[in-house]
Amino acid sequence: MTKIGLAYINGAVPGFEDFGNLPTDIVKENGLVNGNKASDELDALIIPGGTLIESNDINMGLNTEIKKMAKAGKPIIGICAGFQLLSNQIDIGRKSPVPIVKDGLGIIDVNFSPLITSDRVKAKVFDNSFIVKGQTEDVDGFHTHTYGKVEGDAKPLFYSKVQRMNYGDTNEKGDYNIFSGACNDDGNVIGTMIHGILDENPIIVDNLLEQIDATNTDEIYNRNSEVKKFLQSEVGINTGIKIPEIEPNKRPKYLMIGSNGSDSGKTFIVTGLAGALRKRGYKVALLKVGPDVRDIIPGLYLTKGKMEDFASIKIGHLGWSDIESTVAKLNSSDYDIVLIEGVMSVFTGLLNEKVPFSAAEIAMSSNIPMILASGVNKGGIESAAVDLVSHANMLEKFGVSVEAILLNKVYNDDIFDQVVPYIKNNTKVENVLKLPKLKSADMRGFIPEVEIRYELFTSHAMDLIENNLDIDLIISMAHEVEFEKIYTFDEIKSKVI
Repeated sequence: MTKIGLAYINGAVPGFEDFGNLPTDIVKENGLVNGNKASDELDALIIPGGTLIESNDINMGLNTEIKKMAKAGKPIIGICAGFQLLSNQIDIGRKSPVPIVKDGLGIIDVNFSPLITSDRVKAKVFDNSFIVKGQTEDVDGFHTHTYGKVEGDAKPLFYSKVQRMNYGDTNEKGDYNIFSGACNDDGNVIGTMIHGILDENPIIVDNLLEQIDATNTDEIYNRNSEVKKFLQSEVGINTGIKIPEIEPNKRPKYLMIGSNGSDSGKTFIVTGLAGALRKRGYKVALLKVGPDVRDIIPGLYLTKGKMEDFASIKIGHLGWSDIESTVAKLNSSDYDIVLIEGVMSVFTGLLNEKVPFSAAEIAMSSNIPMILASGVNKGGIESAAVDLVSHANMLEKFGVSVEAILLNKVYNDDIFDQVVPYIKNNTKVENVLKLPKLKSADMRGFIPEVEIRYELFTSHAMDLIENNLDIDLIISMAHEVEFEKIYTFDEIKSKVI
């Protein structure tokens, strides 16, 4: 019986993609499969992306089994963080004055350092492994990572066309400009930064099945369905939080988390809500306005949801999928609730002549209701209240329903209580909510754009949301939507003026 293992460990995102519907068995952090050593049980191993390096949750049990399988010539495929694990070393010191170096297993002769990309990509193929035999055309997939600069002497497998990196457009010529895949000398250990490599490229799947002499593919796919049931039985990884079965909604309901600027805590809020809703049995879709889909990965860590091809909503030339086709796909899906994370302020980009170019315009296009949030850590609770009132009233002019105003990182309950009447008296918003300031000894693991430990970040986010917000009230704020129109630049200007 053919067995293809999937690493199921803290910091990994095993539901992020389908991996060609191939995994038949779960491999825990101790390196065991159903109580037996992975190197004895498995024909191949897939190591998913996530924060395996930042989280420090790969222990010697799994490390030993990975090395044994590599030495025995068995196929191992590491994707994103899985690739990092197989490398020599990884510098996770983004925004640090000195490198912060973590050691990999040294199986693939490359090193990693900071580089941000979040693109749908095509990648050129180099014939250095069984995995790409007969793959004469470019492969498809997507990048979403913070530490993606790959350098070294390993045999190359892929170079990706990446338009944007480190938040800027840098590849107008469409060159194959990013080293995105390599293998060991024997070609059996493969690392790639391309997510979806097994989902979107059938030849690569066929090559893996041929390499391990898999003849009964029906059995593999049947066992894979059981693996997926296991993944969807638990919120997060190793939490013990079981997901109940509920009657699904006929159509999904939508809710956007917008803000008055960056550092408002949108990602933290969306993550906590995603976990709390999944815990109640809802199937939650997570979307991001604009290109930086890294922000929704912590929520996907909790929900075990896929990074859908419409997860990044286009604004201008940035992003993956326009809002009209996104809403159409979602409304014919089996999702119950759609949480959309805004980008910067809801009005950032509003007066760009390209439309849509802001979160407000995305909400306007389909009458998507919104929770408007602000962190109070920079200007204080009072300034946040004044700013939120201004934002809420402008959104009302644009026809956007602000279902709640949420003050985040509240450090003084008395001051919060004083600003609630001001907000209610000066807007039409009935619900004024708060989240307290999070206290943690190690805040570096809480910064999605720098270094994040998913199991740490997500557990705190879900606890804070569940302990401080009425989840039933939040659910009541979400509504079914239909795409209506993209407002023209002249229509936007007339409302602003």
